[in-house]
Amino acid sequence: MSVEQKPENVIDPPLLVAKQILESAEIVSGGQLLLGSNSTFLLNLDADEGKIMRAIYKPKIGERNLHDYPAQTLYRREYATYLMSQFLGWPNIPLTVIREGPLGVGTLQCFVNFDPHKNYFTLRENRLEELVVVALFDLIINNGDRKGGHFLEDISGKIWSIDHGLTFHQDFKLRTVMFEYCGSSFPKELIDDAKKLVNQLETKSNVRNTLAEQISNIEIDALITRLKLIIENPEHPVLDPYIDVPWPLI
Repeated sequence: MSVEQKPENVIDPPLLVAKQILESAEIVSGGQLLLGSNSTFLLNLDADEGKIMRAIYKPKIGERNLHDYPAQTLYRREYATYLMSQFLGWPNIPLTVIREGPLGVGTLQCFVNFDPHKNYFTLRENRLEELVVVALFDLIINNGDRKGGHFLEDISGKIWSIDHGLTFHQDFKLRTVMFEYCGSSFPKELIDDAKKLVNQLETKSNVRNTLAEQISNIEIDALITRLKLIIENPEHPVLDPYIDVPWPLI
């Protein structure tokens, strides 16, 4: 649904209100989106007084089994990625929670009212410097599926990053369309944020404990190793355009 088609009764409430609605509001209607390999639904949540808030629902039961990721863990990886964006302060990822839905437990994520004509390949023309945070973030979370369509521009011009189920594997899995950053240096302020995160993860703080509820300790240790390598050599690796790419590209 594009920015021109937003119904009058649909609201985009403040963050705290949106979180309450995502976590506990009644699901009044919805339908499946015929996109991707895993089941995805657009739901309408009761926001009182005849208003609704839209959310994307990805149920655990709708995940396709993959040979290299533990079965039915993608929804937890999606949520762990949102948590990581909150720990670091970047990039923009829509508010995400885990809760019960029509098909059982899964993630609910605030729907972004976006321009369907925009994706990475159109946004990079003028906003390449701004998107470097996503390139670094993907390296940190080991994103195995960064397609061009996983960037949304909302009505205000803010860019959102979505679809993070294939993340946090302990082995190198980076697959991306963001080849413009290969060999380039990351901004110092972003590396400083990475240093703070390493310290939090190594001191067994609430950050590590919170992540450990969603991904394994082996994967958290691999995350720490990736962060340290990035801090030691703050450049984007040079990738193989024939191997390190997702398919389809959009």
